[in-house]
Amino acid sequence: MRDAGPSVGSAGGRSLPEVHGSRAVKSIAAQVLGWILVVAGIAALVLPGPGLLALFAGMALLATQYSWAERRLAPVRRAALDSARHSVQSVLRILMSGLLVLGLVVTGVVWGMRPDAPGWWPVADRWWLVGGWGTGATLIGSGVIAGAMVLYSFVNYRDQRSVPSDDEPAQSSGS
Repeated sequence: MRDAGPSVGSAGGRSLPEVHGSRAVKSIAAQVLGWILVVAGIAALVLPGPGLLALFAGMALLATQYSWAERRLAPVRRAALDSARHSVQSVLRILMSGLLVLGLVVTGVVWGMRPDAPGWWPVADRWWLVGGWGTGATLIGSGVIAGAMVLYSFVNYRDQRSVPSDDEPAQSSGS
């Protein structure tokens, strides 16, 4: 359900989609999750993380609700897929990605186990590896997601020189 023009719920020249019941809950959930992913994606463009992919996922969710997001989805999609293709074009990049994934998982396990603070730790021991298994599980989950993204990129984009346009189907390395 996209905004097409002024409606009863329009405010300030911006039209809001009218939905009722369980569709309203789904619409609100899609909008909230879409905006969270957009903000996280923008942050991850400068911080560690899959910024373009999160931005694309957020825009894709918002495109189900708003025509302005649908119009802006194609360039974000193209940049995200081009980044995924570029990340698996050399053995060195794949190995580095694999090492980073392994590093995230190992760091998560160590964080969860909370070994004693080393002698060089300058503050109270209670500040060593704060969060325990909650933080550790988040790091492990991030490693699993990153690994899945690298594997997906490898399977789908390893042999491609460019990302197909919206009119062309993506070809995997098996065809």
